Amino acid sequence: MSEMTDIRPYMIRAWHEWCTDNGLTPYLLVKVNHTVAVPREFVQNGEIVLNVDMDATGGLSLGNDLIRFKARFSGKVRDIIVPVDRVQAIYARENGQGMGFEVIDADDAQTDAQDAAEVDADAAADTAPVAGLQVVEKTAADAPTKVGDKQPAGKSGSTLRIVK
Repeated sequence: MSEMTDIRPYMIRAWHEWCTDNGLTPYLLVKVNHTVAVPREFVQNGEIVLNVDMDATGGLSLGNDLIRFKARFSGKVRDIIVPVDRVQAIYARENGQGMGFEVIDADDAQTDAQDAAEVDADAAADTAPVAGLQVVEKTAADAPTKVGDKQPAGKSGSTLRIVK
């Protein structure tokens, strides 16, 4: 069987379309590194939240490898380029519904490999749900927001699930 393409860009496009069709504001949570072209002054704790609503972006392209658009930050138009594999989540600002993705840094991959080598194969086969997956739950109130944006006005109890 040939190698399958990554599902992440397809899911990002699907969630973006769902948000748009339902009058919601799609946000991307991005783990920033040297491959991400965003205004660094808006990066907090190595992450940035980007409003990718059609009204907030110019020339939005949700490609298989890169997400590209123009956006205003403090009144200045900036070119934004985000490799799809740096997207940690896409979610609706208003209710926190969305999907999270694992972002692996080189340091994380090395640590994961070391951890996996230490796991007893027999015990792992009996107890591990799916190798490398862990579900973490965040509420919409915990989701970071772009500078100047209001906190999401989601319903009480709405959640964003991030799979790491």
